[in-house]
Amino acid sequence: MQQSRPSTSAPISAETKRRTAVIGGGVIGTCVAYYLARRGSAVTLVERGEIAGAASRGNAGMISPGHAPINGPGRVLQALRSLKDPLSPLFVAPRWDPDLYRWLWSFARHCSQSQLEAGTAALAPLGLATPALFDELVDCEGLECDYRPSGYLEVCRSEPGLAAVRREAALIGRHGFVTEELSAAELREREPAIRDDVVGGIAHADGSTVNPRRFVTELARAAARHGAVLRTGTAIDRIEVEGEQVTGVRTADGERIDASAVVVATGSYGRGLLEPLGLALPIQPAKGYHEDRNPDLPGTPALSMPCLLVERSVFCTPMDDFVRFAGTLEFSGLNHEIRPDRLEQLMRSASLYFNGVTRADPLDVWVGLRPCTPDGLPAIGSLPGIEGLFAATGHGMLGLTLGPVTGKLLAERILDGRTSLPLEPFAPGRFFG
Repeated sequence: MQQSRPSTSAPISAETKRRTAVIGGGVIGTCVAYYLARRGSAVTLVERGEIAGAASRGNAGMISPGHAPINGPGRVLQALRSLKDPLSPLFVAPRWDPDLYRWLWSFARHCSQSQLEAGTAALAPLGLATPALFDELVDCEGLECDYRPSGYLEVCRSEPGLAAVRREAALIGRHGFVTEELSAAELREREPAIRDDVVGGIAHADGSTVNPRRFVTELARAAARHGAVLRTGTAIDRIEVEGEQVTGVRTADGERIDASAVVVATGSYGRGLLEPLGLALPIQPAKGYHEDRNPDLPGTPALSMPCLLVERSVFCTPMDDFVRFAGTLEFSGLNHEIRPDRLEQLMRSASLYFNGVTRADPLDVWVGLRPCTPDGLPAIGSLPGIEGLFAATGHGMLGLTLGPVTGKLLAERILDGRTSLPLEPFAPGRFFG
């Protein structure tokens, strides 16, 4: 990693740094707890359900270090068109929701080429550090999580789609990520299931895949081996503050957990904890779906390579003994309702890119909520006005990818007061200025 950078506030002192509470047992919270525990901090990870029980259970399993933010030219028009197309990859459910409208207005202001380039530049150092961190975690901790550093393919059915991924490849290439443009024939050499009518695509050498639920649960066990206390089935009622210093958290059943540092890593569910403190982050839940299928049965391609279906934004990931089809970005509120037409979009999309896709009984269907910020960048770091209070949320579709580097850097920030990579672009205080 690069040369360390100073923080704007003092580190947790040696006498108090051993009491840290991390709220949220998804990939982000678990990574934060792991790196804190590995550094010797006495950390308690508190999860209202089970570890990896929400968004981290069923995401696409793609680790894509060079993925650009979702903000970019044309996104607003795409969102408007989605109002009339329930099968669009991006879907905004029509309803009265002033918070969503404010968020969309702010999102629209960040959908420019200059904002896309700035966001990509900010994320690039974190993405470049990501492959080595996954390699280290899997090797050193012996994680059994179907980790495959195989790269992945972006597959395009149209010339406009291919032109778009060319532009993104050029953008991330300027920041050190390796890509290769492939013809349709070259794509089929790598993945024979691809249809003859695709036009081409991009190969990403830095990508990899993992079974996300197993990765998070295995990493939580590793954190426990390093001394972390895992509290599952424990809801947090409030964060406790005295003066301008966080002092701990109070559970829903009235128990107090003392802490001199508290990390809010609750994904789409942090508002109820932060709003009473005047620090509600502008997070909108973006619903994603998956359908898992058995590739040994008719109707499902037995993929050898993970693929992103560009025009439909569907990830197709071979895992263990199944293939996961995952995607959509649906803004329909804080709920886990499965919309059948949105779920159907996954396999309808796959049939446009792969041979032999027909109706078949799925092994599993799932819905989860990705926490999205209006500027497309996560919120990582100290929250303003309260010493010892930190956020690690808003990673959107990059939660799995950026989990380890987020955990490592936030542990550095809490324990050392400085980080080995810049966190300034992700400072939560940017939303309260």
